[in-house]
Amino acid sequence: MFPEALTEGYRSFLSDRFPQERRRFAQLAKSQEPDTLVIGCCDSRVAPEAIFDVGPGELFVIRNVANIVPVYETGGEYHGTSAAIEFAVQSLEVKNIVVLGHATCGGIKAYANKAKPLSKGNFIGKWVSLVGPAEEKAGDSTAPDYLTRLEHAMVSQSIENLMTFPFIQERVKAGSTTIYGAHFGVATGELKIRDPATGDFVPVVDRSGAVLRPSALIDCT
Repeated sequence: MFPEALTEGYRSFLSDRFPQERRRFAQLAKSQEPDTLVIGCCDSRVAPEAIFDVGPGELFVIRNVANIVPVYETGGEYHGTSAAIEFAVQSLEVKNIVVLGHATCGGIKAYANKAKPLSKGNFIGKWVSLVGPAEEKAGDSTAPDYLTRLEHAMVSQSIENLMTFPFIQERVKAGSTTIYGAHFGVATGELKIRDPATGDFVPVVDRSGAVLRPSALIDCT
């Protein structure tokens, strides 16, 4: 039998959300036109649609362990992340690409702690080996905040790797696509944005320049 929690969730969707957004779903059945591609982690605690409070069709989302973008290459056999990036950029022509890292990332921790394989295939171990180039950017591995700095460094590394894709280079240089980095605090709800000039992660601000922090939002309610 299908999981009860999912069945009940679908029941709620049919009785509440779907009737309210039926026109939107009918339009989405014909085409999708998201402006933004989000490349995030597959961690169940970090759902881009929830963090950015968006509905269906508003984001094109790629999720994998540790929000990793591999370097562009055409060898090998299967390139799931690269294929999705290609579709979002070349077909959907997204205007924004956001690499979204997060706190307490298990993939980053697995790399840093040299975790034992979970199976004979060691699929996670092989995948997170791509974190390697980011390690140098993270600094002292004995520092208390090392894992956070490695999470930040992986966002930066994925941005660098995005720029190895020729079609992304072309769109960035033409000004038709902009790349951003971000990091979400699971426990705090704080979103930090990567400053492209310094590589530092700073609190997000709104159009007026006001800093958006969880405590400030709570005080406004």
